[in-house]
Amino acid sequence: MNHSSSQETRRSFIKKSAVFGGLTILPANFVLGQNSSNGNAPSGKVNVACIGIGNKGAGNIQMLHSSGHCNIVALCDIDLKGRHTQGALKKFPKAKRFTDFRKMFDAMADEIDAVIVSTPDHAHFAATMHAMTLGKHVYTEKPLTHTFGQAQRLMDMAANNPKLATQMGNQGHSGANYFQFKAWSEGNVMKDITRVAAHMNKPRRWHGWGKVVSEYPKDEMPEDINWEQWIDSANHVHPFSKRLHPQEWRSWYNYGSGCFGDWGPHILDTAHRFLKLGLPHTVTAVMRKGVNKSDLVYPEETTIKFEFAKRGPGLPACVVDWYDGTGNVPVLEGKYTTDGKDKLLKSPGKVLYGKDIAFQGGSHSSPLRITSREKFMAMRESLPKFPGKNSHHYANFLLACKGEEETRSPFAVSGLLTQVFTIGVLAQRFGGELKFDGSSKMITNNKAANALLDPAPRKGWEQYYKV
Repeated sequence: MNHSSSQETRRSFIKKSAVFGGLTILPANFVLGQNSSNGNAPSGKVNVACIGIGNKGAGNIQMLHSSGHCNIVALCDIDLKGRHTQGALKKFPKAKRFTDFRKMFDAMADEIDAVIVSTPDHAHFAATMHAMTLGKHVYTEKPLTHTFGQAQRLMDMAANNPKLATQMGNQGHSGANYFQFKAWSEGNVMKDITRVAAHMNKPRRWHGWGKVVSEYPKDEMPEDINWEQWIDSANHVHPFSKRLHPQEWRSWYNYGSGCFGDWGPHILDTAHRFLKLGLPHTVTAVMRKGVNKSDLVYPEETTIKFEFAKRGPGLPACVVDWYDGTGNVPVLEGKYTTDGKDKLLKSPGKVLYGKDIAFQGGSHSSPLRITSREKFMAMRESLPKFPGKNSHHYANFLLACKGEEETRSPFAVSGLLTQVFTIGVLAQRFGGELKFDGSSKMITNNKAANALLDPAPRKGWEQYYKV
C-alpha cells in the first residue's frame, strides 16, 4: 500500500471514530461475530489478528489457536527477526506479517474479526482503541492500560459499543477462583470483609540494578526492529536497550507497571469485583525500599495501603494492603489459624479478613480456603457449590465473539480494576499519601501525581485520545 493511500485510510479512522450522541460510529459491515468480508458466520471460526507475538504473546496465540475456535490471520510485531517471535511465525506461516498495527488495519481490516494485544503495557491502549473503532472484538493483556485516563477511554468505548466482546488477559478470572468467589459472595459467605492482604514476593527483573541506574541505557539496535513503533504513544522517547526490549520494559515507570500492575490482576481481581470495591479514596505508600533516586525504575520493595469506602450492607469500609519485594512478607494472623499461631504467607496470594473468619487464596485461578479448620468443618455442608468445568479465558473470549458466551473480564470490569493499579503505582513512585476524588477522578493533594493519571501522548498519536 502506498503512503498516500495509507494516510487516507488513517484519516478515515478519525472520521469513523467520531462520537455523536454517545454512540461511536462503527463500519456498516459490523455484525457480532461477522465483521469480515469473507462472511465468517457466528457459528464458524473467528479470524484473529495478533499484535505482539513473542514471549507472553506467543503463549496467548497458542492458547487461542488450540481452543479450535479461531484462525490466526495476521501477526504484527516490531521485531519480526527476534528470537522470541520465531515460534509464532513458524507455526502460522500463512498469516500476513506486519511491524505496524496501523498498516495492518490499513491492509486487511475487512479480513479481521478480533484482535489480541500482547504488547508492553504502554502500547496496549492505541492498538486496542484502533481495533475497537473499526468494530473488532479485543482481548488485551493485563494491566489493561498504562494510565488511568487510557482505561477510562476504553471503558467508555466499550460501553458505547455493547456488541463488541472485550476481555483483559487475567486468565484466572475464568478459573475456579472466579466461580467460587462469585458463588460464595452471592451466598453471603464473603461478607463483612474489612481487610485484604495481597502479596507477591518473588524476585523481579530490576532487583539489584534498578535502585542505582541514573539514566536510560543504550545498546546497538538489532537489524529490522521498528523502534519508532515500539515507543508507540508514550510521551517519553528513549533509545533501544536490552533493558527495554524484549522483556525488561516492565521495570521502568514510563513503559511498565511494575510488580503491582503485573501480578495485581491475578491476585486482587475477584476481591475487587465481588466485594464491589470500586475506586479508593486514599492510597498510601506505607513502605518503600530500594527506591531509584532518578525516578526511572520501580522500588525493590513496597507496601501500599488502599482505603475503600463502605459500599452497602455486608460491604463495610475496606483496607487493601499490597506487599511486594523478597523481604516484605506479611503474616496470616494467628487469631484466624487452626493452631492460633502467626504464619508467614507464601507468595503470591491474598488473605481476606472478616470479623471472625479469614479466607486465603493464591493467584490466578487458585481457589480460596477457610484458614481455620474448625470453622471450615462447621461450614462445609452449607458452602455454596460452584461449577468445575467451564470454557477457559481464551475460549470464553472467542465464544463471546460469536455471541455464545459473555466475557468474564470485560473492560467494564477490568478497566476499573486497572484504574486502581494506576493509582497504586503512582503511590509507589511518589511515596506518601494520595487523596483521590472519585467524582472528579483526580488526585487532589499531589499535582505531579495527578498529571500522570492522564498524560498527553506524543505528537502523532493524539487521534486515539480524541475518540
